[in-house]
Amino acid sequence: MHFVKVHGLGNDFVLVNTIKEENLPEDLAALAVKVCHRHFGVGGDGLVLIKPSAKADFAMQIINSDGSEAEMCGNAIRCVAKYAHEQGLVTNRVMRVQTAAGIMVPELVMEKGSVQAVKVDMGEPQLEREQIPMIGPPGRVVNEPLQAGVDSFNITTISMGNPHCIIFVPDASSVLLETWGPQLENHPAFPRKTNVEFVQVLNGGEVHMRVWERGAGPTMACGTGACAVAVASYLNGHTGRKVRVHLDVGALDIDWADNGHVYMTGPATEVFNGEYPL
Repeated sequence: MHFVKVHGLGNDFVLVNTIKEENLPEDLAALAVKVCHRHFGVGGDGLVLIKPSAKADFAMQIINSDGSEAEMCGNAIRCVAKYAHEQGLVTNRVMRVQTAAGIMVPELVMEKGSVQAVKVDMGEPQLEREQIPMIGPPGRVVNEPLQAGVDSFNITTISMGNPHCIIFVPDASSVLLETWGPQLENHPAFPRKTNVEFVQVLNGGEVHMRVWERGAGPTMACGTGACAVAVASYLNGHTGRKVRVHLDVGALDIDWADNGHVYMTGPATEVFNGEYPL
């Protein structure tokens, strides 16, 4: 199986173009677990598959490193868009990508003929509790208390096609990510589990985010998470609608525009390519 190792700000993936690679095993969950293992495989936060689509230029499927499937991934779609352009799968700077969360529209930011960044129309955030989904009465969840084990958190929940639980903290670097992340990911209030973001507000236009991703654990970045954090920051009165979200090794620029759509701009990097034995 030919693959390309890619990352968006350290959130890394094993990318496979199934339009060319047709003989993949049926058990893709097991394949993802093996290929994403950081000691016995290629290593990655997820396996990303490019597939044909009748509705868009192509489709993207994301399988987490634990074998579960994600509806959408912001860092992965930027990498996929850059790959599709460089491999000639699409010729336009703007493309349509079918995902389990709907059609997403990446736009390549070009400079001297090369892709410098990718801007993605991530669609409108879903704010109602049932859309997250989260158990409880109708309405939005903004700065709402939630008990998790012995700890209590004030949470804001957003769906960007996948669920996010955002918690604002005084110091993101001191968060007990390995303890609190799994407690909240698997909390019974979230029937489909949730991604968890801990956010420190730096000023009216910048925040620092650490993330525990559903199905992957701690990762260096999360694109949908950064979008959800920007929306949550505005809803809680911490920032305006344009937010720079700082992650472990860089930043994503998020704009919750007046048309209701969230736009994410950030880099996409190819690390290496190779052959994985099936």
